[in-house]
Amino acid sequence: MKTPRLGERLVALIGVALVLFSPPLILVADRPATNGLSWLPLYLFIAWALVITLAAWLLEHRHEPGGRSDDATQQHQSDAPPAEPPRGSQ
Repeated sequence: MKTPRLGERLVALIGVALVLFSPPLILVADRPATNGLSWLPLYLFIAWALVITLAAWLLEHRHEPGGRSDDATQQHQSDAPPAEPPRGSQ
């Protein structure tokens, strides 16, 4: 079951991505280091990886109202005896 707040969390993720890729932060990362190389490629890669990781976590991590995750529900269901096959289907 997906949480009703998933949409709000995804909108917050979009806000984080917009801040990370805003021109002021990119210009700070674009300043050359002492050896003349720019930190921009490393900053862009780390920011991109962070946004992708957060999106994957939000979309794959499911919440239930009782505080149980899908793993706990599946474990609970696996403890139940297996259902019998329907009769007369031969």
